[in-house]
Amino acid sequence: MKHSTERRILLHAMLAGAGSAVCGPLLAAAPGPLLTRPIPSSGEALPVVGLGSWITFNVGDDPAARARCTQVVQAFLANGGRLIDSSPMYGSAQAVIGHALGQLKHPQALFSADKVWIGSGARGPAQIDSSRRLWGVPRFDLLQVHNLLAWEEHLRTLQQMKAEKRLRYVGITTSEGRRHGELIKIMETRPLDFVQVSYNVLDREIEARILPLARERKIGIIVNRPFRQGDLTQALANKPLPGWAAEIGCTSWAQALLKFIVAEPGVSCAIPATSNPLHARENMLAARGPMPDAALRRRIAADVARLT
Repeated sequence: MKHSTERRILLHAMLAGAGSAVCGPLLAAAPGPLLTRPIPSSGEALPVVGLGSWITFNVGDDPAARARCTQVVQAFLANGGRLIDSSPMYGSAQAVIGHALGQLKHPQALFSADKVWIGSGARGPAQIDSSRRLWGVPRFDLLQVHNLLAWEEHLRTLQQMKAEKRLRYVGITTSEGRRHGELIKIMETRPLDFVQVSYNVLDREIEARILPLARERKIGIIVNRPFRQGDLTQALANKPLPGWAAEIGCTSWAQALLKFIVAEPGVSCAIPATSNPLHARENMLAARGPMPDAALRRRIAADVARLT
């Protein structure tokens, strides 16, 4: 496909350079307004597309791979992105993010979102401080209890940090549709700023109860696995885009899949992960231009189900 060929050519040109001298012109911010949503608990505006780091940023100390991840972060921020999400569970991802932020002189636009993931509540503070030092940030914007692990103890820690102004927002996460019943009980009874859950054009369980409850409780929704960890984009890679794609300004299936998600008004931010700086820019374009209405979202879901 012509679009994919041009993207590969641009990527090779970028990787031939050493850094911003190459990346800057190629990854300049796209024109047009960026879709943001207010965080329900505060009103702060947040772009509806963020950046995940699961697998893609777990590259260890490899210099070329770290440089590529830095270019991903640069492309993401240059196109209006803010929220970058990671976890101690993600191998070297936190250190790689910290390296990128250092190379980029610690951009002020960053909205840092990390997690606590340890079975002992007493060891949570030490893990959080280790994560903060790996990122190289003075404090996190958002900390989340990862996959509900030791959630009662960790939530107490995070709420105390927020009360002491060492943290701005508190959340809790799950993935792949697991433990939704327990998550709902926590949402009903505990003060939360965010929950992070899986949601995409085929996995829509959160529409039944979690999205309405989040609206009721003024909790933001962060969406993980928007592409089913790449399975959706891979399954659709050789399928031509339907005519409706042009109506909402999409030039790739990735953009269409993201627009389906972020057009849902209850979604605060979707966090696709990538190791390709051009894909980071492409994903951010999904936060611009026309969004599908309810009827078109139903059509998108039907077409993807038919094609995959």
